[in-house]
This record gives sequence, structure tokens and C-alpha cells, in this order.
Amino acid sequence: MNVRRGFLLSLIALLLLVSFALIEPFLQYVLLALLLAFVLYPLQRRLESRIGQGIAATVLVVGAVIAFFIPFIVVGATVAGDAMQLAQQLQSGGGGGFGFSRVEALIQQYAGIQIDLASRVSAYAESAAQTVASSAPGVFSTVTHLLVGLGLMVFLVFFLLKDGEKLYAWIRSVTPLPATVQDDFYTSLNDITWAVLVGHVLVATVQGAIAGLGLIVTGIPNAVFWTFLMIVLSLIPVVGSILIWGPAAIYLVTSGQTVAGVALAVWGTVVVSATDDFLRPILVDRYAELNPSIIIVGVIGGVYLLGFMGLFIGPILVGALKIVLEIFDEYYAEL
Repeated sequence: MNVRRGFLLSLIALLLLVSFALIEPFLQYVLLALLLAFVLYPLQRRLESRIGQGIAATVLVVGAVIAFFIPFIVVGATVAGDAMQLAQQLQSGGGGGFGFSRVEALIQQYAGIQIDLASRVSAYAESAAQTVASSAPGVFSTVTHLLVGLGLMVFLVFFLLKDGEKLYAWIRSVTPLPATVQDDFYTSLNDITWAVLVGHVLVATVQGAIAGLGLIVTGIPNAVFWTFLMIVLSLIPVVGSILIWGPAAIYLVTSGQTVAGVALAVWGTVVVSATDDFLRPILVDRYAELNPSIIIVGVIGGVYLLGFMGLFIGPILVGALKIVLEIFDEYYAEL
């Protein structure tokens, strides 16, 4: 009996490894599909009682494409345009417009060092452009992989919405744990996931957008591009959007726009920081008691392990570990 059980467990482990190898090339899209299905599932439950599971899932998938991906493409195109414009200005020697000449004068005045920042940044931009140009043959395969991954993600979201309850019931049936333990685990995991998505992603988006509004009002060039970067940076705890609006305020002051620079610094210090301090505790505590250390460890480790999706999946995985340890401690005698 032990030999048969060992053989079966070995076969399961082998099939799990093979299955992961099949999924791994599109792991980012699979994880994104899981998150989207999780977010859309409450709407699926409401709609399917009126129009049926299949039609409800189709409506939600089409709505998600319209609501998420089309704006993302528009914003992405705008960001790419701003980035290209910035690179062209640097390559054409337009660095003076970014306050480099003033910074160079201050460095020479106080440090006694003569440095040509515009030329150096322009050289880095030109080198980056050459690198991109040299990798042009791989662009086709990258675009193909992207399209296949997005198509896979759309189909996964559809079937997760349509047959999510059956999948959930099957997972519960094959999990060798008491029903009470599984109830506690999935309830806590649900709270942790909503805490990360709402209290982490939503706050970062709001914080980056508010900081971007300050850049637009004060006249910072390529504000949409910098706003996008601030939203991404706001997903990383401790780092935040100050890495963008801080130098932007310094740039305004050094370029002679003292009032605008001070106003941007005050806006970032008071309003942007207050947004994080005010919204994050409210939204996180609403769904789960999630310590900030879990977010920090999960985000940093998740990015190294899973890439971009690690920003979201990392904290959820660390939170799941916390849940398992607590459940193990509570139900130790029953297990």
C-alpha cells in the first residue's frame, strides 16, 4: 500500500512539474486572469441569476476589455509618445530645457566640478535607442507572444467566471482538510486578496494620479509619462512617487520657477503623502488586518520571483502563509 501511495504521489509531483513547465511561458497572463476573474466574480454572481452563466461571463469579459484594456492602450500610447519625445529632445541636445544647464552651474559653483549633464544623458539615451534598434528582429516574436498571452488570458477569465464555482468545489473536494479548516482558509484568503488589490493597487493609482496632477499644474514636461512612472513606483512601499515629484520640484526651483517648485514640494509632501496615510489604513483594515511588512516583503520578493505580476501576487502569497500558520496553530489538535 505504501509503495502504491508513493508511486501515486511521485506521479502527481511529476505531472505538476510538467504542467507548470507548460504554463510557465504564459505565467504572467495566467496570474492576471486569476486576479481579473477574482475581481469580476461578484458581478458574475449577480448577472448569472438573470441572464445565465455563459452570457454573463461573455458580457463581463467584453466589458473588462473595453473598461481596462482600451484605456490601458490609450494611456500606454501616450506614455510611449512622451518617452520618445523625451528621448528625442535629449538626443537633439535639448537638455537645457530640462534645467541641466542650471544644475551644471550649481555643481560647478559649489563643488568646483565642471560636468556636462546634457551630453551624458543624451549619450545614455542614444545608447538605449541603439540597443532597442539592434533587438528589432525579436520584436515580431515578442508581439506574437503578447497576442497569444492576451488571448489565453481572455479565455481563462471567461471560463473561470463561467465554471468558477465548479472549480472551487472540486478543489475543496480533493483537499484533504476538514470543511471548517477550508472555510477559514478561503475566507481569510479572500480578505487578504481584497486588501492587497484595494488597499495596495487602488491607493497606488490614486496617489500617483494626484502627484501627476501636481506635475501637470506646475508645467512639468511629459507629465503623463512621469505620472505613469509614479503610479508604478507607488506600488512599491517605502519608495513611492517622491522619486519623481521630488526631483521635479528641484528642477523647477533650479530653472527659476521657485514658486511652482515650492508649491509642487508642498503638494507632494502634504497632499500626496496624506493620501497614502489616510486611504491605505481605511481600505486595508476594511478587508483584512494586513501588516505593512507583508506588503513590503511580498512586493519586493514577488517582483524578483514573478516579474511585474509579483507586485500583486507577492503580498497575497505572503499573506496566505500567514493564514496557513494561524490555521495550523488553531486547528493543530484536529489535524
